Amino acid sequence: MKSSWRISFVASLLLLLSHASPSSSTPRNQGSPLLSDGHACLGCVLIVSIVEQLAQVHNSTAQEEMERLCSYLPQKLFLKSICYLMVELFGPDIIKLLNLKLNADVVCHALQFCEQNPEQPLCHLYKPPREGLKNALGRARKTVGLSPISTKTGGMMGICSIPILAKICQKIKYTLNTTLPMEDADQDKYSTFPTLRGFYWRGRDCNDRNRDIYPGRRPENWDAHQDSNCNGIWGVDPKDGIPYEKKFCEGSEAKGLIVLGDSAAAHFHIPPEWLITAHMSMKTFSNLPMVLSNEFNWPQLSGLTGFLNSTSGFPDLSIYLRLRQRNRCNHRDYQNISRNGASSKNLLKFMESLSRNRLLDHPAIVIYTMLGNDVCNEKNDSVSEMTTPEDMRAHLMETLTFLNSRLPPGSHVVLCGLADGRFLWDHLHDRYHPLGQLNKDITYEQLYTFLSCLQVNPCQGWMSSNETLRNLTSKRAKQLSNILEEIAVSEKFANMSLLYLDYPFKEMAEEWQRRGGETWQLIEPVDGFHPNEVTSRLSAKFFWEKVLQQWPHVLGKENPFNDQIEHLFGDQGGH
Repeated sequence: MKSSWRISFVASLLLLLSHASPSSSTPRNQGSPLLSDGHACLGCVLIVSIVEQLAQVHNSTAQEEMERLCSYLPQKLFLKSICYLMVELFGPDIIKLLNLKLNADVVCHALQFCEQNPEQPLCHLYKPPREGLKNALGRARKTVGLSPISTKTGGMMGICSIPILAKICQKIKYTLNTTLPMEDADQDKYSTFPTLRGFYWRGRDCNDRNRDIYPGRRPENWDAHQDSNCNGIWGVDPKDGIPYEKKFCEGSEAKGLIVLGDSAAAHFHIPPEWLITAHMSMKTFSNLPMVLSNEFNWPQLSGLTGFLNSTSGFPDLSIYLRLRQRNRCNHRDYQNISRNGASSKNLLKFMESLSRNRLLDHPAIVIYTMLGNDVCNEKNDSVSEMTTPEDMRAHLMETLTFLNSRLPPGSHVVLCGLADGRFLWDHLHDRYHPLGQLNKDITYEQLYTFLSCLQVNPCQGWMSSNETLRNLTSKRAKQLSNILEEIAVSEKFANMSLLYLDYPFKEMAEEWQRRGGETWQLIEPVDGFHPNEVTSRLSAKFFWEKVLQQWPHVLGKENPFNDQIEHLFGDQGGH
């Protein structure tokens, strides 16, 4: 993904890649090491592969390409400096091994980034060399001897003890262990900073010095003198003395959007250009600091709470933007409380970050969407680790009880069913991964097998060649979806109604095909697991149409004053 030095930062970056998202179904605790052996191995193989491919593309040496890769990195977060330092530390051995025509698997085993127990096979992404993986590894170890990883840095697990990395690691750990903004002067759970769980995740605070001013609250004194709910509508009409908020928003059924979800709901995305060496340049990694500080998520572009224009040029709006378009009084009232690895089991651990006051705030539409982590895990015995229907019922009732204690009356909770992830294998297994496009040497089947061997496969049940296991995983997902639907029909709460919607992947695929696309294009190309931005926007389209058709009251009525609001307040302060 980046450089040979990022081997170490990939130790917190690329390994965050696996750790922060697809892989771990359990959020990490504060004391756990930043990287597992499996993630260290994965990061090393990816980076060495990129160095090797850059040398091929530019017909140059590994040394030159490591330095080129470092030059591509931004200085922010010390990324460029860290890269050059790592080249100094590991570069000589990497160059020796690549000069022997050894592939990335062998290099990373020789340097001890990849370690296996004696009874386990050697994990490999590429096809083994002709001499065999063990023979090649023996030759490599004779060449480099004892790796500097163990002698100089105390191993990858001690990476955060290196002084220059300590602060970076602290920030990464913080963002992995909280869904609250790091920058929040008035502690009202809203921020003026975009990342580190700032306004990319929840509406931007318009006054970070006053905790009584935040998106989603009912206006104080109709906002005659200040914008207390940050929707950009305030002041008094000089013609009649009526506050604009009262004139335009009273009785408009304003409501916010709150998302409780996993990495798919947060829109986990690793740019494929990070792995495609043919077009790599200074621009390639310009967004890396933002991606790191957003945990590899892009909520600002998601189909749920996205507010920026689609990078894919896809025209369909997010659910939040549709709500805002329907009633401009809803401006900035969104919260994406989604987390990599979230499931019904651990949701309550970070739901305290939800911001809603039953007495002071507008009602909300809550979307509960856990597409796969209740059936997806890294374990070899995947089925035994899946959430049972009984546990799903218990976890969900806990969540709903909590929401009923926080949400204002008139709120709604939409329970979304789990995905049937068999489409992953069906549409990807024989296609080339972005890292394998240059030499046609890595398919998704190879990637899935490699991740499974390292025990960092985000979903052993679906990202597997075992058809029986894939079917068992989908069967359990359907059972859990049935529990969601049953609860939506049978349970009643004082402050909120319950609705249920299936995950409409089949319908989305058909719609995409009608637009000229192919089904495999709906899946994130780098991780081969998550729905991509197009899928996220299509999902928003189907969600909106279904709710509008069957339960229009959930969305609130269309505000007849929208044009006047836009005329007087423009973009209402933007996002």
